[in-house]
Amino acid sequence: MELFRCLGFKLKRRGSVPDARVSGDLDSIKLVARRLFTCDEVEKFTMNLSGSRLIAYGGFSTVYLAQFPDSTFAAVKIMDLSSERFRRVYKQELDILLQIQHENIVKFLGNCDNGNEGMLLFEYVPNGTLQEKLHGVHSKKLLSWKNRMAIAFQLAKAIEYLHDKCPLPIVHGDIKASNVLLDKKFNCKLCDFGSAKMGFSSTILPESATANRVMLGSPGYTDPYYLRTGIASKKNDIYSFGVIILELISGFEALSSDNGERLISKAGTILRDANKVEEMLDPKLNGNYDLEEAKAMVALAGFCLGDSPSLRPSASEILDTKISSMSFLFSHDKKI
Repeated sequence: MELFRCLGFKLKRRGSVPDARVSGDLDSIKLVARRLFTCDEVEKFTMNLSGSRLIAYGGFSTVYLAQFPDSTFAAVKIMDLSSERFRRVYKQELDILLQIQHENIVKFLGNCDNGNEGMLLFEYVPNGTLQEKLHGVHSKKLLSWKNRMAIAFQLAKAIEYLHDKCPLPIVHGDIKASNVLLDKKFNCKLCDFGSAKMGFSSTILPESATANRVMLGSPGYTDPYYLRTGIASKKNDIYSFGVIILELISGFEALSSDNGERLISKAGTILRDANKVEEMLDPKLNGNYDLEEAKAMVALAGFCLGDSPSLRPSASEILDTKISSMSFLFSHDKKI
């Protein structure tokens, strides 16, 4: 599979899924198995939504740790359904979760609705987020170079699955380090489909100027082309993936919490000349990296971050490596 194969990874190919468009029939698609939970069950699993079980919270949702009777853990995302907009977002996320099942996407277990709140239950991924591991001041475990390359590879597989392998194509819309969960072995689990769009082959035209359009993405990760035009596409996710590659290589945040500088601006020198990548390699690696792999990944990031979405590679092309200027890297196939 070329670029990532040269980094030591193997990819199992499946038969291609026909390109589906908005007119695709959702009723004919086999849904992912899930369980309908009761509110009493969720309250019991979370100790009545105890503050000691709080994992995370944001503007529209709160996440609690749940423990099932068999002692396994889950994460419960509780969403406010007090407005039509919130109900629409919840239904949209639920519809998408029912379509997807992939080893590098957090597993959906079931849901519960009580009228005022929507509850989505997921597998519990215990090792925190990529954001915490790369940028957290209290992070105790250093992500090795091998771990970082594995995360990039697995994230690319998850994106390819969403874009090209689902019955209806899905754009995640908010790929960022804090939405990449890590399991005990530091395997990638992409999460949070609250901004995702489903059922188109490439683009969604912007809503009318009078509509209150909800912006996709997060600062530092959002495709500038989307910000200029309001056109959402698969290539928005590719842009965000390119930013994450730079984070993995450099250890810098996508948007500096100190001065607000974007990583893509800070990385301008190495994006123009990958041979200068050593200038930005994460010092926490203490020199334990493969320089040629770093150059290859910077070159890939440059393609993903290109100004024109049409010139960016697809997720499948990233994994199949249809990038001619990097062909010198593909002359051998390392095994792991």
